[in-house]
Amino acid sequence: MILSVLAVLVFSSPAFAESSEESASTDIVSAEASIVSAYEVVLEADEAGGNVSGLFARLSEAGEFLAAARMSYGNDDFDDAILFANLSGDIGEEVEKEAYELKDWARNEGFQRMRFTILGSVSGVIVVGLGSFWVWRFLKRRYQ
Repeated sequence: MILSVLAVLVFSSPAFAESSEESASTDIVSAEASIVSAYEVVLEADEAGGNVSGLFARLSEAGEFLAAARMSYGNDDFDDAILFANLSGDIGEEVEKEAYELKDWARNEGFQRMRFTILGSVSGVIVVGLGSFWVWRFLKRRYQ
């Protein structure tokens, strides 16, 4: 019984509450930074030509968790604020990693498309040039 009373006194002390509050605040700021970083990489992947609709949906989910963390923080529910902030940050990190992979894939795909287009164009010009020369020689002989 005495140990229970001591545990309640220790864990309900203002120092512990301030520690939880600081931890929640730090986690929220970290989650924000993670989401912003992921959003920037998703935009880069979009500019590279990747299909980022799924990543935007995941970022929206991370934003909802971040909003829940801020609401919990405002209601002095620091444990839930830490939980939601960590969930938000984890999703942000996952999205950032997937966006980097998608960006690299989209750039490689774009390079391959460009290479195919150039080779196709050069081949087409050569075929048309040789075909025109062959037709010209054929018609020249026929009319002579």
